[in-house]
Amino acid sequence: MKVSIIDVGSNSVRLATLADGKTLYKKMETTRLGEGVAATGNLSEAAIERTAQAVLKFYKKAQEDGAEKTYIFAPAAVRNSLNRLIFVNRVKELCGAEVQIMSGNEEARIGILGALKNSDGGIIDVGGASTEVSIQMNGKSVFSQSVNIGAVSLFEAAGRDREKILKVISERVKEYTPFNASGFNFFAIGGTATRLAAIKHGLKEYRPEISDGTTFPLDTLIDLSETYLIKPVEEIQATTICGKSSALVGGGGLLICAVMQKFGIDKITVSESDNLEGFYLLKEGIR
Repeated sequence: MKVSIIDVGSNSVRLATLADGKTLYKKMETTRLGEGVAATGNLSEAAIERTAQAVLKFYKKAQEDGAEKTYIFAPAAVRNSLNRLIFVNRVKELCGAEVQIMSGNEEARIGILGALKNSDGGIIDVGGASTEVSIQMNGKSVFSQSVNIGAVSLFEAAGRDREKILKVISERVKEYTPFNASGFNFFAIGGTATRLAAIKHGLKEYRPEISDGTTFPLDTLIDLSETYLIKPVEEIQATTICGKSSALVGGGGLLICAVMQKFGIDKITVSESDNLEGFYLLKEGIR
């Protein structure tokens, strides 16, 4: 049976179609839904419309490809906005489908489920407006926390100014409850992580089969993130797959690094299996 999942993120809308638990394909469109939410508390009319139209496009794609079920879920940007129901109702008007708004804990749960299934380990999920850290042992959660800072909200707060970025990151990372995770195998999921993996491999198009499993020692990831923080945006756009997210990747990478340092993690592996697969497993009751 084919099932499609649409993830309405703060930076991008993503579609995954799965059949009998196997991911057939993923597609992404950058719409910047969370643009300005941190400052105003509201989703803008323009962001709502372009994002809802992207959802409609992916919903139609799922139907054309024979999906028997199509789920739509939304994490931090929608969750944190005061006018979230305007977006939810617009999607309902266009698609006739409900949007499930995920809590921070639910977002962390599906992320680790997608990346690890029942294996021991942890994830760092840097999204557009929040960053989740989850750890499980013997198939059970031992730590899960979401903090309201992501690649988009970090850029809106500090631009590409290194000192401002480090200050904002330092303030937000302090919100995590102390936990020594040095003994766990950690994975990074989300757009920032997969873009950095693509950059490492010199990819100019999305090739998840190559990006998946890319390992970054902490020092290497710091150096790469610092390099892409100072590299001109136009050059990043011309030489990588980052596209509209070119200005975000350096700061987002430093955010991953700061979280790694907070939890005592010395290396991280990029996983292309993430909250899309996790949401599928949760909804379909597969563990």
